[in-house]
Parts: sequence; C-alpha cells; structure tokens
Amino acid sequence: MEFAPKSTYRALNTYTKLMRAAESVTSRVHRVLSAPKLTISQFGVLEALFHKGPLCQKDIAAKILKSTGNITLVIDNLEKQYLVRRKRDNEDRRFLTIHLTEAGTNLITKVFADVEASIAFEMASLTEDEQELLGNLCKKLGLKGG
Repeated sequence: MEFAPKSTYRALNTYTKLMRAAESVTSRVHRVLSAPKLTISQFGVLEALFHKGPLCQKDIAAKILKSTGNITLVIDNLEKQYLVRRKRDNEDRRFLTIHLTEAGTNLITKVFADVEASIAFEMASLTEDEQELLGNLCKKLGLKGG
C-alpha cells in the first residue's frame, strides 16, 4: 500500500476542512429561507434581480453558478408564486428578461436583510483581520483555475 505524499495529504485535509466549513455555515445561514419557503436557488435568483435589476436567464444562471436548464425551473416556480415575471423584448421577441414583481421585491428585501444578518453573525467568530485573510485566500483559490 502506497501512501500519498505529505503535500497531497495536507491538500486533501485542507480541502475537507474548507468544504465542511462552507457546508456548515451555508446550512446555518440559509435556515432563514425556511420561513418564506425559498430554496437556495430561488433566493439566488431573487437576490441577483434585486441587486442587478432585470436579467436574462443566461445571465442569472452565470451569476448564481447554476445551469440554464435548472434556472428555467426555478424561474417557473418563482413565477407561479408571483415573485418574478418574464417580459419579452419589444425589439427581439425571442429575448426574455426576468423582472421582480412588487411581491418579489418586498420578499427579497426582508429575506436579504435576514440572510445578511445571519452571515454577519457567522463571520463574527473570526476577527476582522481573519475575515480579510480568509476572503483573500478564497479569492486566490477561486481564481487559480480561471
């Protein structure tokens, strides 16, 4: 039986800790989505539209790191709840943009404030310097492949 080099073991151990921490924090932060009965993807769509304004489905998918096929279903469900609406472009009828409705805006305004407070609470276990360091390390790691 051959053992992995120490550097490989360290990389795997670090990766495991990163993923467990991310899953744990994400799970706690997204508990606030249970009351309004939103999925993480639905929250992501509403949040993207709230901060970026009307977007096409392709741009929403890229913003929240989901496939365009998955986003279609998410938007269908949000539309059934009257939280978003699809609008055809007057110039190019094939082009659709997704807009928040008044109900969608009201909901995301409240839910985003709750998520924001939950994130601040979770991150408070780190000092400001540790938060800055973690943010920079995550950015560095995330940009490595791109």
